Amino acid sequence: MSKTAFIFPGQGGQFVGQGMEWAQNDPGSRRYFELADQASSRPITRLSHEGPLEELNKTENLQLAVLAVDLAAARQLKLAGHEPAFAAGHSLGEFGALALAGVIAEEKVFELVAKRAELMARAAEGGQGSMAAVLNLDPDLVEGLCELARHEGVVVCANFNSPQQTVISGESRAVAAALRFVEKKGGKAVPLPVTGAFHSPLMEKPAQIFAEILEETAFEKPLFPVVPNALGEPTSEPEEIKKALQKQMTSPVLWTKTTASLNEAGVEVYLECWPKSYLGSMLRKTLGPSVKAQIRSAGK
Repeated sequence: MSKTAFIFPGQGGQFVGQGMEWAQNDPGSRRYFELADQASSRPITRLSHEGPLEELNKTENLQLAVLAVDLAAARQLKLAGHEPAFAAGHSLGEFGALALAGVIAEEKVFELVAKRAELMARAAEGGQGSMAAVLNLDPDLVEGLCELARHEGVVVCANFNSPQQTVISGESRAVAAALRFVEKKGGKAVPLPVTGAFHSPLMEKPAQIFAEILEETAFEKPLFPVVPNALGEPTSEPEEIKKALQKQMTSPVLWTKTTASLNEAGVEVYLECWPKSYLGSMLRKTLGPSVKAQIRSAGK
């Protein structure tokens, strides 16, 4: 019998109307949006379903909105008869994976993400940080280009999304310098619509505060293995999961390694907990054409 992994996206694939049909038709899904509203005292449900997109995209709103949709999508997959053998989440998506696996209680995970979003939004104030996706260059080369650009400030590889896509993050001046090197090497750069240098050393202060909050949070043994971003390998050890999550704000997202690890563990079905395909193309590029995997989203 083929093994299934539930895959949870983070920020990036959001759209106005996300999860609205599920919330309207299923009380269990609607509860996740209600938890998001309660945890933040913000109109997360309304922003998710009605917009405007500019308000939805604000970190303090978006992280909770994504978590609500992630968990609603996972619920739809389970109602359809799918059961995960593994779970993994891209950046913020890791919180959805941990809630599904029973590591963190659902009510608590919304409280944690509300605090995480607040800390990250505050750290991004002033717009001194930026991020950009680098396409069509080897990740090792991108790391070298970041090193060359550090005379302008902090810049690091933040997301290893696939062998063809690496996201860099840091001080805006240093990111711009790195992108000039990218252009000279024939790569393509796509600036991301964020004001914070997420998954970089510039998140050190909020990361320390959040690590202390996590230290006081109970983590249970997962119902099935999960793959933390900072490890890129499956684990069922609560303390290992907690330590990895404590590092997540400043550590790179090892998504390429995560995908490869799930493949090595025998996963053949990848179900994305989102209304549309967002992570699917990253998964396919990492797995390659020789791997005959089923990859689809909850909305299909």
